[in-house]
Amino acid sequence: MTVLRRRLARPLVELVISLLIASVIVFVLLNLLPGDVAQVMLGTNADLAAATALRHQLGLDRPLTARYLDWMGHLLSGNLGASAITGEPIAPEIVSRLAVTGWLVVGAMALAIAACIPVGIYAAVHRRRVRGLVVSVASQILMSVPAFLAGILLILLFSVTLGWLPAGGYTPLLDSPWQWFRHLLLPVCALAIVQSAVLARYVRSAFIDILADDHLRTARAVGWRLRPALIRHGLRNASISLVTVVGLQLSTLLVGTIVVEQVFVIPGLGSYLLDAVSLRDLTVVADVVMILVGLVLLITFLVDTLVILIDPRLRVSSGLEGAQS
Repeated sequence: MTVLRRRLARPLVELVISLLIASVIVFVLLNLLPGDVAQVMLGTNADLAAATALRHQLGLDRPLTARYLDWMGHLLSGNLGASAITGEPIAPEIVSRLAVTGWLVVGAMALAIAACIPVGIYAAVHRRRVRGLVVSVASQILMSVPAFLAGILLILLFSVTLGWLPAGGYTPLLDSPWQWFRHLLLPVCALAIVQSAVLARYVRSAFIDILADDHLRTARAVGWRLRPALIRHGLRNASISLVTVVGLQLSTLLVGTIVVEQVFVIPGLGSYLLDAVSLRDLTVVADVVMILVGLVLLITFLVDTLVILIDPRLRVSSGLEGAQS
C-alpha cells in the first residue's frame, strides 16, 4: 500500500513542478512582448509623462521578479484584481465564462465517448468486410476536419438551410433550459465530430487486440455470444487505453473550444482571452492562459492517477517493487 501511495504521489509532484515552470514561462513571455499597456490605455496621442505615471500606478515599472511573485500570490488567493483596460473584476468574469466553456467541453466529450465505443467496436468486428472498411475510412476523414469548419458546415445545414437551430449566441441554463440546449447543440456537435473520430480509431485498435485475446476465446468457447463477451471482457481491458486517450483529447478539446466559441459567438473563456489579446490586456491574458495551462496539467494528472488505480498490472508491479526493496 505504501508503494502504491508513492506511485500515486509522483503525478502530484510532477503537477506542482509543471505548474511552477509553466507560470514562469507564461509570465516572462507575456512581459517580453513588444508594446505598452499604458500607451494602449491612454491612446496613441498621450504624452510620455502621462504614460510613465500610469505605468507607475499599475506597477509596471517594478522589477519582473516582484511582479511575478505578486501575480502568483493573486492566482493562489483567487483575487485576480481588475482588468487594466476595462477596470472590470477578472475573477468573476473568468468563473462565469469558464462555466460556459465547461458545458461545451463536457458535452462534446460525453457525446464523443458515446459515439466512439459502438463505432469502434463495429469497425473492429467487421474489419475484414466492406462495411468495416467504410467506417474506418469515414473516421479517418472526419479526423482531418477542423472543428471550426465542422461548425460552419453545421450552421449552413441546420441554421441557414433548415432553420432548425440558432446559428450562434448563448442562453444561460437557468434562464431557459430549452434555449440553452438549442444554442449549445451545434457547437457541441462540431467539437464532438472530430473527437469521436479520433477516439473511434483507438477503440478499434484496442478491440482488434481483444478479439485475439485468450480471455475472449475462452468466453466464446463456454457459450458466450460475441456482443456480451465483448462488453463483459472487452470494455474493461479497453478502458485503460481509452482513459489515457480521452485525457489527451480533453486537453486538445479545451484548446479547440477557443476557436469554436468565435464561430458560434459564445461568451466563453476563449472569447474572453481573444478579446484581452486584441486590447493588449496582459493581466487578463496571463490569468486566462495560466488557467488553461493549469486545466491541461490537471487533466494529465487525473488521467495518470486514474490509470494507476484501474490498471492491475501497475498495482502488481508496485507490489513487486516493494518486495524487492
